[in-house]
Amino acid sequence: MPGGPVAAGSHAVGGSATSKSKFAGIAMTTFSAFGGILFGYDTGVISGIKEMKMWLMQFGFPTDELAKFPTGYRISSSSESLVVSILSAGTFVGALIGAPAADILGRKWGIIFASLVFSIGIAMQTAATQMSLFVVGRVFAGLGVGLVSVLVPMYQSEWWAPINVCPICLILTHQTSSPKWIRGAVVSTYQWAITIGILLAAIVNNSTKDFEKKSAYQIPIALQFAWAGILAFGMFFLPESPRWLIKRGRDADAAVSLSRLTGASQNSPEVESELEEIRQNYEEEKALGESTYADCFKFSKNKIALRTLSGIFIQAWQQLTGINFIFYYGTTFFKNSGINNPFTISIVTGVVNVVMTLPGIWGIERFGRRRLLLVGAIGMCMCEYIVAIIGATISTENIAGQKVLIAFVCIYIAFFASTWGPIAWVITGEIFPLQIRAKAMSLSVASNWLWNFAIAYATPYLVNKEPGSAGLESNVFFIWGSTCFCCIIFTFLCIPETKGLSLEQIDLMYQNTTPIKSLEYRRRLIAEGSEAVHGDVKHHSSEHFEEKV
Repeated sequence: MPGGPVAAGSHAVGGSATSKSKFAGIAMTTFSAFGGILFGYDTGVISGIKEMKMWLMQFGFPTDELAKFPTGYRISSSSESLVVSILSAGTFVGALIGAPAADILGRKWGIIFASLVFSIGIAMQTAATQMSLFVVGRVFAGLGVGLVSVLVPMYQSEWWAPINVCPICLILTHQTSSPKWIRGAVVSTYQWAITIGILLAAIVNNSTKDFEKKSAYQIPIALQFAWAGILAFGMFFLPESPRWLIKRGRDADAAVSLSRLTGASQNSPEVESELEEIRQNYEEEKALGESTYADCFKFSKNKIALRTLSGIFIQAWQQLTGINFIFYYGTTFFKNSGINNPFTISIVTGVVNVVMTLPGIWGIERFGRRRLLLVGAIGMCMCEYIVAIIGATISTENIAGQKVLIAFVCIYIAFFASTWGPIAWVITGEIFPLQIRAKAMSLSVASNWLWNFAIAYATPYLVNKEPGSAGLESNVFFIWGSTCFCCIIFTFLCIPETKGLSLEQIDLMYQNTTPIKSLEYRRRLIAEGSEAVHGDVKHHSSEHFEEKV
């Protein structure tokens, strides 16, 4: 499940930050959450509507296999694959063009534009009478989601990152810094918003599935206008990023924008001080020089290539856990497994996903990233093998067996939601040095979208029983179980423990140890401390930072 924001820095700031408006912090965090709900809802809604009778009558074709298709209508594996996966293709492109769109339109108007693009896609899907228009609508919706997944975190980070104040931290802790002990939990809230979107979609689908008109599927689709409208309407009343305005040479507008957040006059010393700090940060970044994508794969003492590949592959493995099989094709899977109320079961899995993300948000700073990733991968691996064995050995009429299957699917989702769901995004937000952070993050996000598309596209051909398809049905869980076993190996060899470390300390860890030995080195860093990562340290290149230490 893609779309998480970048972790903020962890060093201290000047006292003026305490006067920042808590309302603005809440508003920005809320709109970040709506970015997650946008994607989560769209992910969940397609799982249900493609099994609705009215949708199948409109876009499918008649079939005599009433035992398997009780509605009397069906769609081919190729159509099902295209309808589900094309959204991820759109999000992949949207994520790639997000940065140029942000530079040209600005962060604020870029988000409003993304909401408009998304709404165009929703309008096409709602009005479609032919599969071609429905698919094009899915592409436009994906473009909007991809843009939002880049622009919203960028907007938030540029308001708060220059002075390293996280709105959640400010609200909850009344501190003037984004403390490293809460950084992972803050980043994880975006993943939680995605799970809420999936659950909302399951509830709406279940409420309309029996309607005897096109509104059965049009209402769940059209409801997405509300999410896009709330995001765009709220952004209209928020100021533009002062960092973007300064980059465009609009210092006076930046002062007006910042004064709206602080509540101080645009000519006040407080606003001038913070604008100067933003200018200094911008100059420091320019001094580092422009990095290229080739720089992300350099084999150096700083282990740049390892860090980039770790970010790319942790996002790939997150998708290869098979979680989106449940949320894209869960309704179909449960129906084919002989379960009489697949829409209700989808609500149950959605509730498990939402509720179990909360222990993950808490546990990420309590137990650490590496440990939870290992526990989650082991738990998912065991559950998926059990689901595969049950599906392969019992009949669809075996009610007790089906209940056990559902139970282990829910346990599997619980392991994912509390570990790999949020933590993959925390890791990719923490492990990159400043010089390549933007480009490495874009590669990681692109990896997530790419594998999301590949799995969504391939699944019908793997699962369905028809000519040209493998017909694996529940046996596909043998594949997901095997990929989760690979997740265990990957985590053990490639992911260090970064709990409680500043971003600068993580930089030192990569320079001086390996992921396997990271627990001991982390304990040394915390025990010894470092003056260079305490107080007024700013973002520096790893070479400059090493000189200071």
